[in-house]
Amino acid sequence: MTVVWINGAFGAGKTTTARELIDMIPNSTLFDPEVVGGALTHLLPAKHLAEASDYQDLPIWRRLVIDTAAALLAELGGTLVVPMTLLRQEYRDEIFGGLAARRIAVRHVLLAPAETILRERIAGREVPPDLPDGEMRVRQWSYDHIEPYRNALAGWLTADAHPVDTSALTPYEAAARIAEAVGRGEVPVCDIVQTPEPTAETLAAGVLLFDERDRVLLVDPTYKAGWEFPGGVVEPGEAPARAGMREVAEETGIHLDDVPPLLVVDWEAPAPPGFGGLRLLFDGGRLDSAEAERMLLPGPELRDWRFVSEQEAADLLPPVRYERLRWALRARERGAAYYLEAGVPLG
Repeated sequence: MTVVWINGAFGAGKTTTARELIDMIPNSTLFDPEVVGGALTHLLPAKHLAEASDYQDLPIWRRLVIDTAAALLAELGGTLVVPMTLLRQEYRDEIFGGLAARRIAVRHVLLAPAETILRERIAGREVPPDLPDGEMRVRQWSYDHIEPYRNALAGWLTADAHPVDTSALTPYEAAARIAEAVGRGEVPVCDIVQTPEPTAETLAAGVLLFDERDRVLLVDPTYKAGWEFPGGVVEPGEAPARAGMREVAEETGIHLDDVPPLLVVDWEAPAPPGFGGLRLLFDGGRLDSAEAERMLLPGPELRDWRFVSEQEAADLLPPVRYERLRWALRARERGAAYYLEAGVPLG
């Protein structure tokens, strides 16, 4: 199962090109995530919708895009052609990572006309006649997002997607160019970690690493939203501490010589769609400056990493995860582990 994701600025002609493309790729289907955004206006309270200026900022939209794409491919098979602007790398990572977790390969294509051409196309863009103030709103929205598109293009987007310069191409010609590139294997599968979705409670092991100022290392994984500790799910037959050591090596390039001592055992309650399970934190010790400098730059598994104080961690971690860290730091101070349930110590 494959997704061909057509990215580009608002007004670049993604949907028109996608409609042409499904006639060129055998057994392909069009899925426009705009439909999911439109459905949310009927599903969510107006007050909740008003809190987000863009439905892409709603976690439910990103989850529904993943789930709907997976459901369509399970029903129809073949290839899903998805025209959708994604300018924030963390949203790209969350959606593509969610698809990868379902063993769905994503081939990322970027429609990249020259900016002068893009502005001309926005000016001539068709607007639904029944949309109040539609012409002004739709065009202004596209113009307002040229700068964010330019910033993404100068950063992660060019390196991530296969670009197609459509300045002198019609939608049909652009689609033919994409179909040819996909058929020849010139559009690689996105390099993102495939972390299978859990089907039951899981056992996960994290490792706390500290710098010379006793700040703790946090990482921002590409395959899920939010900051986390280095670590991951313990594989069948694997010792939890060894799993934490393995994950640290895979994510950061740091190889721990000694098995780290346990700091916290935390039971995480199920919170649908999550299954919960046991979460262990180990003390990986203090890294010297040379070790910290040898840390791998973010790659397929990490978007970013940083050393933070306990106070700074409170602004980055979800509440339960922060409580887990807080008690792990207290355990480190007293030299004895804590047992927690949902971040609260017992016994």
